[in-house]
Amino acid sequence: MKIRKQVWLLVIVALLLPLQISTAKKKKETNDRELWAGVLYRMAAPVLSSMSEGKLQENMQPELSPTWDGRDTRVTYMECFGRLMAGLAPWLSLPDDDTAEGRQRKQLREWALKSYAQAVDPQSKDYLLWRKEGQPLVDAAYVAESFLRGYDALWMPLDKLTKQRYINEFIQLRRIDPPYTNWLLFSSTIECFLRKAGAKSDTYRIASSLRKIEEWYVGDGWYSDGPEFAFDYYNSFVLHPMYVECLEVFTNGGKRNIRNAPKCNFQHALKRMQRFGAILERFISPEGTFPVFGRSITYRTGTLQPLALLAWREWLPKELPNGQVRAAMTAVIKRMFGDNRNFNDKGFLTLGFNGSQPHISDWYTNNGSLYMASLAFLPLGLPATHPFWTDRPQSWTSKKAWEGEAFPKDHAYYE
Repeated sequence: MKIRKQVWLLVIVALLLPLQISTAKKKKETNDRELWAGVLYRMAAPVLSSMSEGKLQENMQPELSPTWDGRDTRVTYMECFGRLMAGLAPWLSLPDDDTAEGRQRKQLREWALKSYAQAVDPQSKDYLLWRKEGQPLVDAAYVAESFLRGYDALWMPLDKLTKQRYINEFIQLRRIDPPYTNWLLFSSTIECFLRKAGAKSDTYRIASSLRKIEEWYVGDGWYSDGPEFAFDYYNSFVLHPMYVECLEVFTNGGKRNIRNAPKCNFQHALKRMQRFGAILERFISPEGTFPVFGRSITYRTGTLQPLALLAWREWLPKELPNGQVRAAMTAVIKRMFGDNRNFNDKGFLTLGFNGSQPHISDWYTNNGSLYMASLAFLPLGLPATHPFWTDRPQSWTSKKAWEGEAFPKDHAYYE
């Protein structure tokens, strides 16, 4: 009898063991939002924990392109902070909660607010390079964009002195004459923020920049970056997002027009960005990769910013369901950040596209530049209960096509 009981116990254990293993695996599985939040926290924590104490420039050593042009290497820290905050702002704008994610988010926000103050305090070791070189215009624009994207959570809590310091720093950047390229939008973004904050803004810098971007529209959702077209991802990094966001501020969400520029309006720009978002979604392969072409490819997932912005602002076109876009973007994030190859020993991003590949960096690239990657994470600004996170995952266009499923035909966008 004892032997029989022992046998039955072994049988029961054998039957239950796969179930227990399966249950344990399910508990360990990370959902899409947890994955995104984990990657963004990993990207942001070393930067903001250091900078909140005035130690970013002590802890983060510049890593420069082999073809570096010789400018002051301290531009690294302004690039790192500005670009990171532009991607992080929507997530930090969510209200506090007692979830694991909520606690991480609260910690990052506390660090960020202290870091903002360090950035403009001339007595701080982390006072940024506002008053030398031309590059600060670029990354001051990303700081300004972070304030536009997280106005109530990140701008309003700052003390009066810190706010005035930012206004002063932004105004003195008018000393820089921007090149005849996407740089026009950096001037415009800074001035649009000043306008929103109630400071004196330069209307000409805004309107002339927006008119010029409108003139550079070449069709089917693409802008030329200057008088001549270049096939790269600057439509993602700068042109679409900053054009739409500046138009939104300057025209009050499309309620007013820009004089002598009938097509230079918010609705036109938004429809073009929706078309470009559809193109980006089709770029994502069944394996979670996207085509590697053009300059600044070291910005990694920053290529997906228009798609991320459309999702966060609830502007996705009807042909791009939430579950489909989330699944496609998650596949890229897993592919790009599923291992440790993109971070160095101190937790900062490394020069490269997927790993340490310094030879592919451009003459203006440093390891601070790479925090453009955070711009893909804007949908974290949607609450966890939003359909973007709760809708079932769907195969994206290229996955459907290559797996023999029905998928929609593509059509050019005409105005």
